[in-house]
Amino acid sequence: MKKIVSLCMVLVLCTVMVFAQSADESSETAPRKVTIDVMMSFPRFTDQMEAYMDQFKVKMLEEKGIDVTINLEMPSSDQYNNILQTRLSSNDAPDLFTLHASADLPTYQQAGYLADLTNETLADKLYADVRSTVSIDDKVYAVPFESTVWGYLYNKDIFEASGVTAPDTLDEMKAVVSTLIAKGYTPFELAYQEQWVPQLMTALALGGKVSGQVPDWVERMYNDEGSYAEVVEVLDVIELIMANGTPRAMETGSQQGAADFANGKAAIYVQGTWSAESILSVNPDIRIGVGALPVNNDINCTRVNLATTTSLAVYSDTPEMETALALANYILDDQDSSDLYKSLKFNPVANVHNFEQFSWAKEASAYVAAGRAYKDLVLPNAVTDEQGKLLQSLYVGQTTRDEFVSVLDKTFQGANKARIQAAE
Repeated sequence: MKKIVSLCMVLVLCTVMVFAQSADESSETAPRKVTIDVMMSFPRFTDQMEAYMDQFKVKMLEEKGIDVTINLEMPSSDQYNNILQTRLSSNDAPDLFTLHASADLPTYQQAGYLADLTNETLADKLYADVRSTVSIDDKVYAVPFESTVWGYLYNKDIFEASGVTAPDTLDEMKAVVSTLIAKGYTPFELAYQEQWVPQLMTALALGGKVSGQVPDWVERMYNDEGSYAEVVEVLDVIELIMANGTPRAMETGSQQGAADFANGKAAIYVQGTWSAESILSVNPDIRIGVGALPVNNDINCTRVNLATTTSLAVYSDTPEMETALALANYILDDQDSSDLYKSLKFNPVANVHNFEQFSWAKEASAYVAAGRAYKDLVLPNAVTDEQGKLLQSLYVGQTTRDEFVSVLDKTFQGANKARIQAAE
């Protein structure tokens, strides 16, 4: 009997040991769980980015044994910068976040918010001219999404039906407007509910004027030696647009504007090529053209914008640096990146991109080949925001040209003072 009891105890002990060993092995092979926060500024691409993040999670689990949870945030474009800056300054920074490379990269790099990506595999994949736009002192600090060449968009079918072509001077633009009206078309789509949309008119007109005639203007503005009075003629074309556009602009957002343009409600939409995806989703058959916005009658001032805008950075103090860097590299993955950028309707930025450019991108690039492009003007964020607000106010008749000049001069001077104080 004792032998039987002893044998049973041995069997129980062996069973316990087997279960314990099995539990240990299970513990050793269980995937490590990681959570990262990603903040991006283009909510119109939420579906595409969520799908790409899901691919990344599968890849990490299969190749690294890491179970990644991604909290993807997509604030509206108007709110994005304020939300991001608040989180960065309150030790609640996302692990990865988008920024405007041309405007924000130096500021965020100097503040110490950006991880150095120079030694990551993504850096050597970038085209040289694109890499320079996300680099400071030859060090790479962001992964470019939108490397854009853009001007206003126009409906090729409407232009051809009206017998007009993209104008090179302001007088030619006035003639195009008159012809479009005579043919029964509304010249411009106006969607000013969000201030960044009218601000695009300032970006194009100011970029052309400064690059073509006053190339030292930005430098002098940063030294409190310039004035918007020198470039106030940019309002000539802006007022022409406002006077010949669709109604209820302040009630129309950018997405509705894209839909209206897609449906032929206006011939021209002062909006970047990044809106192509929204436009084509409404009307896949629309033929989109890209034109340079005339500022005056000097063709040297009629230029398209050449810039790297939305780019993805890694927060320098993220506690999940390994996973954050893995995601940054995956944006330019050898196999998957081309499909992502193609789905976003973005231009190729790296040697892993093997998709054909869209026709409107080729048309915009022709301006660059002809020497008719300018690099994004780097203005203080406060000035850019104020430009958008003032144009909304100008549209509803609450701001004059003199007030436009006065307010922007004071805003620029205030931004300069704040920058100097922050450096002291």
